[in-house]
Amino acid sequence: MQAFFDGMVAGYGIAIPVGAVAILIVGAAMRGGFRYGFSAGAGAATADLLYALVAAVAGSVIAARLEPWSAQIRAVSAAVLAAIAVWGLVGIRRRPESAPDLGVRRSDLIGNYLRFLGITIINPLTVVYFTTLVLGSGLGRQQGLVPLALFAGGAFLASLSWQTLLAAAGAFGRRGLSPRARAVTLVVGNLVVLGLAVRIVLGA
Repeated sequence: MQAFFDGMVAGYGIAIPVGAVAILIVGAAMRGGFRYGFSAGAGAATADLLYALVAAVAGSVIAARLEPWSAQIRAVSAAVLAAIAVWGLVGIRRRPESAPDLGVRRSDLIGNYLRFLGITIINPLTVVYFTTLVLGSGLGRQQGLVPLALFAGGAFLASLSWQTLLAAAGAFGRRGLSPRARAVTLVVGNLVVLGLAVRIVLGA
């Protein structure tokens, strides 16, 4: 069970720091409600699960192979985040403050899940983070699939629980804030995401 707890620590460690994905999950819940935000968080948690598995099995090898392409990966990540931020800002401007909330269909939830899965996967720091933890704990040197599965499962559950909390916070803001305050919050969130994209480009 130690591998499971190591995975939970890893999952919270990558999920809790406020970054672009966290801000976007809160924004998604503010726009579409808890279910919409939860689907976004589930997509991010699934990406963390995949990265945990990759890091536990062959993280050091993959990290070394990706190192020569780190600049290109950062550029793609920054471009995607910048595009998402700009699209979000344009959407806020186009949407009237008094517009009624639209119902969220199952196809919207699936599309949102896949979108956040992709957004989280392009984060080049995630696999490096998980690899460092795996190598430091010695998990990668253990034999058998059970410790690896427990590690990945712990990381997934920890990440999902945190993303669910973010979705709940966004849903609360959607109900508790006035339309103008909600719009201001979304603008600030998208501007923060745009700033994070700039930081990735500068390598900060």
